[in-house]
Amino acid sequence: MDVAAVREAFSLDDSTARESLDGLHQLGLVNLSATTGVYVAVDPRHSLRIVADRHADQLSRIRDTLGPLGEIFDDARRSQSASNQPRVISGAQEVGDFYYRMKHQATRDFVAFDRPPYILSSSAPLEQSIIRRGVHVRAIYSAASFDVDGSWDRVRALVAAGEEARVMPELPVKLAIADKSIAMISLSLSREHPELLVTEAPPLLEALGLLFESHWNAAATISASSESGEATAVAWEEVALRLSAATEPTAADAATPNRRRPTVEERDLLTLFAGGLKDEAIAQQLGISSRTLRRRIQLLFVELGATNRFRAGISATKRGWL
Repeated sequence: MDVAAVREAFSLDDSTARESLDGLHQLGLVNLSATTGVYVAVDPRHSLRIVADRHADQLSRIRDTLGPLGEIFDDARRSQSASNQPRVISGAQEVGDFYYRMKHQATRDFVAFDRPPYILSSSAPLEQSIIRRGVHVRAIYSAASFDVDGSWDRVRALVAAGEEARVMPELPVKLAIADKSIAMISLSLSREHPELLVTEAPPLLEALGLLFESHWNAAATISASSESGEATAVAWEEVALRLSAATEPTAADAATPNRRRPTVEERDLLTLFAGGLKDEAIAQQLGISSRTLRRRIQLLFVELGATNRFRAGISATKRGWL
């Protein structure tokens, strides 16, 4: 058979007929005469066996690659899921390095529980640089966070720079979450041998986020000091809810007019009261003696018509000072 015969038999054009014959020739199903240019069919008992053997070889090579391909697939899957597996880091240097790396790699938000013991000294300029980059930083400080000299002023400086900060009497663990995508939480609170769990697993991240938010809602707000001496806004409604349910005004409350806004000093005292700090820690943070602190507390109580911190918080809220 030749191109013309194939063209007539299958209603093909010359080009398609020639390509079809060339394809059969490459498969070994027809032979081409070198002198006449005619294609001659090969005995199918031989030609088809050759085709079948050729495909069998290809299938065999595919089967041989199944094992290595499967290992590559498993390695890729393990690598993909490895980042979601919690891991433990330990030692002061490793923990400190990881914390700061996580904090400085944050691009959207960073939340943390701040409580002792501390393994690294804080660096306000570095922390402020994160805020300047546009990262939304929220931190909850334990009362014990302010046992260190100058820590109250440092935190208020961070608040002035844009950090949202709150304080509460105690925090159960150390915690940091960056961009809702990676978190570290303390397994050991030892200063000498700290251990923290690092996770990127979505269920754990969600649970730790809820832990932070529950404490955030229960903490007292820390505000920045004002150069003009006027206090900035403090969420005293939240403080009042923690101190007491709604109560009726006392005679002293009703008799005391709202003559002025509180001083920064008065506001600081009330905030530190709500945070659960002891007198010694408050005096240390405000840079005054215990005797001076006691005098200022008494003056504040007189101003608010209160006899204790509990009543002082309620009275301050009702007066609408802040």
